[in-house]
Amino acid sequence: MKRKNVVLVGFMGTGKSSVGHLLAKRLAWPFLDIDHLIELQEGISIPDLFGSKGEDYFRRVESQVIHKVMEQDKQVIATGGGAVLAEDNRNKMLKNGYVIALSARKETIIARVKLDHNRPLLQGNVDERVGILLEHRKHAYDFADLKIDTTELTKDTIVEMIINGMEALD
Repeated sequence: MKRKNVVLVGFMGTGKSSVGHLLAKRLAWPFLDIDHLIELQEGISIPDLFGSKGEDYFRRVESQVIHKVMEQDKQVIATGGGAVLAEDNRNKMLKNGYVIALSARKETIIARVKLDHNRPLLQGNVDERVGILLEHRKHAYDFADLKIDTTELTKDTIVEMIINGMEALD
């Protein structure tokens, strides 16, 4: 495969972590969650990092972690939903990975994230915030090599679609 990693991008609640874990197991590759790596590096949760240092600081750290991780190969990597907002991140992902954009219908996303209090961009009215962010990011994932709507699919089906896409690259 010309690209070394599988990189999962997409809006929060589209299945990046759950699909990523299963895909990594199938490929016998490590699974890396960028947000988890940021928490380890900074010694603070993502919501607390947003609260204490702000989104700009978080995005800078996120870019540093993405660039470091993308130097390795044979990894399944789940990014945070906003990681694709920086062009440099998108370029690094495409250069060193097979990029899969996961999506889902707005109602599905809301149902999946409504009770998750670790999402700092969803403070306040979750339905309204999801709608605003989806509109703002509606073309942010267009750069991906493969796009999969996870709304009606099982994790196993999504993993098969990704593996079939990887094989088509060879």
